[in-house]
Amino acid sequence: MSNNVNVRVALVTGASSGIGQAAAKALAKAGFKVYGTSRRPSKVVSAEQIPYEMLTLDVTSDASVDAAVEEVIRLAGRIDVLVNNAGFGVAPGGAEESSIDQAKSIFETNFFGVMRMTRAVLPHMRKQGNGRIINIGSVVGFLPMPYGAVYSASKHAIEGYSESLDHELRTRGIRVSVIEPAYTKTQFDANFLEPDSPLDEYREERSNLNKKMKVLLEKGDDPSVVAEVVLQVAQATNPRLNYTAGARAAQLRLLRRYAPSSAMDAGLRKDFGLAD
Repeated sequence: MSNNVNVRVALVTGASSGIGQAAAKALAKAGFKVYGTSRRPSKVVSAEQIPYEMLTLDVTSDASVDAAVEEVIRLAGRIDVLVNNAGFGVAPGGAEESSIDQAKSIFETNFFGVMRMTRAVLPHMRKQGNGRIINIGSVVGFLPMPYGAVYSASKHAIEGYSESLDHELRTRGIRVSVIEPAYTKTQFDANFLEPDSPLDEYREERSNLNKKMKVLLEKGDDPSVVAEVVLQVAQATNPRLNYTAGARAAQLRLLRRYAPSSAMDAGLRKDFGLAD
């Protein structure tokens, strides 16, 4: 167990690539003792030669989550920051093209994975009397995404869960924040889950949106943009509930808040190439 109480300890899920890896590197560079997790971990060293340990963790397994959290407590004695990043994307498709079983599997990782990690870490944070939980959400957590209903629902769930949880935990010295990126340039789309009940009626829209999505992701923000916000939240004295990451996300948040709903609706349909 580490006896250096001045070193803050961060646990980052899904840290083998993309946003999770960038966040782990940023936290390590800032002086945090970082433990990253992956279902298939390996030793990770950043370009600046800043190491962080990788642990095996499957956020869909209660036993795996409990074991990983207990290992961090054994090694470091505390967890100051939890970054819930692990999750996967879903290829564009009609809402009815995903079976109930597929929808459950999406929520199992993207939402219940966050809930499992939070429940495992909270007893330790409550004992410490402080802590920070940072959930990686998405702009589709506050915006509708046509042909992405189930994925959007999982991100909306994170928003609601996080907001309620933050109210519950403030008096215990623990704060919860959600970071909302827009399109981010990662290998996220390489592991997109395809709809398991495809219908001919949606074939053309599905094909067009898949092409559009690839272009948008290629032009997206670097993961470091999100990582910078993670570090900002981790170090903030009085963190907010919601943080956008990147110019596009900030623009969408402002439009959602201030633009007339009819204009927002029309713009969204135009962006997605949907007829009225």
